[in-house]
Amino acid sequence: MFSNGQIVFGVLFFITFLIIITYSYKKDLKKLKGSYKGIRWVILGFIAFISILVFLKKLSVS
Repeated sequence: MFSNGQIVFGVLFFITFLIIITYSYKKDLKKLKGSYKGIRWVILGFIAFISILVFLKKLSVS
């Protein structure tokens, strides 16, 4: 399905991407410490909304 070169490239790309994202996050975290105080409630609400939609879809199908 994938050649050895494609697998190696994918793994190296993923590792490099994670390192860069982690570095950028840690650098920005110092600047934006107080900007996102209520973000947990937004994320929790979003997850609850998606969960309700999935539950209603499963309920209506069966």
